[in-house]
Amino acid sequence: MPRGSILVVDDEAEIREGLQALLASEGFEVSLAETGQVGLQKLEEGPFDLMLLDVSLPDRNGLDMLREIRLRDPHLSIMLITAFGSIDMARAAFKAGAQDYITKPWSNDELIAQVSQAIEGRRLREENVQLKRALKQRYNFPNIIGKSEKMLAVLDLVTQVAPSRSTVLIYGESGTGKELIAKAIHAASTRTDKAFIPVNTGSIPVDLLESQLFGHVKGAFTSAIASKKGLFEVADQGTIFFDEISTISPETQAKLLRVIQEREFMRLGGTDTIKVDVRILAASNEDLRKLVREGRFREDLFHRLNVISIQLPPLRDRKEDVPLLVGHFLGHFCRENGKPPRGFTHTAMKLLMDYDWPGNIRELENAVERAVVLSTHESMDADLLPESIRTREIVKGVRLQLAEFLPPLPGEAGARGSAPPPSLFEILEEVERRIIVDMLERTNWNQTEAAERFQIPLSTLNQKIKRLGIETRRRPGALRGTPGIGYGDDAAEFSVGK
Repeated sequence: MPRGSILVVDDEAEIREGLQALLASEGFEVSLAETGQVGLQKLEEGPFDLMLLDVSLPDRNGLDMLREIRLRDPHLSIMLITAFGSIDMARAAFKAGAQDYITKPWSNDELIAQVSQAIEGRRLREENVQLKRALKQRYNFPNIIGKSEKMLAVLDLVTQVAPSRSTVLIYGESGTGKELIAKAIHAASTRTDKAFIPVNTGSIPVDLLESQLFGHVKGAFTSAIASKKGLFEVADQGTIFFDEISTISPETQAKLLRVIQEREFMRLGGTDTIKVDVRILAASNEDLRKLVREGRFREDLFHRLNVISIQLPPLRDRKEDVPLLVGHFLGHFCRENGKPPRGFTHTAMKLLMDYDWPGNIRELENAVERAVVLSTHESMDADLLPESIRTREIVKGVRLQLAEFLPPLPGEAGARGSAPPPSLFEILEEVERRIIVDMLERTNWNQTEAAERFQIPLSTLNQKIKRLGIETRRRPGALRGTPGIGYGDDAAEFSVGK
């Protein structure tokens, strides 16, 4: 099966044939056109993943043709071919809608990497669109992204509970999207045209929370210069969502229980009973059953809230959703910051896939936004990722190295018997050697780049290489340095356009 279909439009036969031979040798299916008109006809005949378009054609200007093609197929990846590589040309190409541009003469390795990136970017854009369409058709939740079994199970449950008026308790670590799920429940309910009121109980001081929820009458306290409606009144006929409900005080818990049971309450300082019809959704990143056992949460309130519970999986348990989420955030932040399409290199994407994401989706979103804002060109490498992601991978590697290298204790499986155990100095030296070799392989044995990644002077790294006896010649199996989204050396770079 071909890696992708490419249309080359160039008036020079030598260029066309050279590109066809190079791309075909890499597994791509290639069609050729010598003029812009022939290129447009070929586009009508069959779909292509990528077009390589010469800027100077005998019958039309390449930039003008690019704009015309964009009107016909906004998702087609297009790379311009030019002999005048410059910032002005790059700006013009991106403004016209190109994914990238290449200059004559070019490096074959770099061209293949750029082509792979552009084709993979198109496929991921299409996959994102198809996934969102499928999710909308099945669940009507266009803002929720994920294809993992765990997330689809959550969405199935949301679909079932949304039409009811039952309270729902949403569990999940911080950053997993609990409020997004609550909004999805509200949107799919019969209350969708009424108010959805989120309340972050952890961010509101205890003495103000009750006033916020139930309102107050004039003179209820010193600063109450006028009567004010509470959020329960504002949410009447709609939905109120309590985020981090475990943080509310015992006194407020008792009043909240009454609202759930009786559907009524009184404003602070007031005597009139106010009736409301409000659906209550709640979320917590703590186990409320445990808090009940510890006496920190009312058991009767817990049972009222826990009619239906939904457990959101952490991002580390749904890694197959990371590329889709990255693609979504890339497109969003490129548009928001007015930047041309951006993509992560293979090294950066592998770090994103291998990272455990303790901050979950929110942390991933922040990492992508940071990379887009700080990037100066379309290919974003690992140096644009937060230090926590880069250093965590190193720490993880150190742990694996130690686990492998440390000798078992006497009596443990695999004990060396009479073999003398290594000294602490030998253990640390071996770990240091393996970490340096691993980084050199990651950087394609570029010592300058490796020193920058380690944040040490190049001379210091050179001294360590000599002291540890590391052979600096490139070894078989070392990473080629080709950017990509996948796990193999020949993976294509991940890029999502505007």
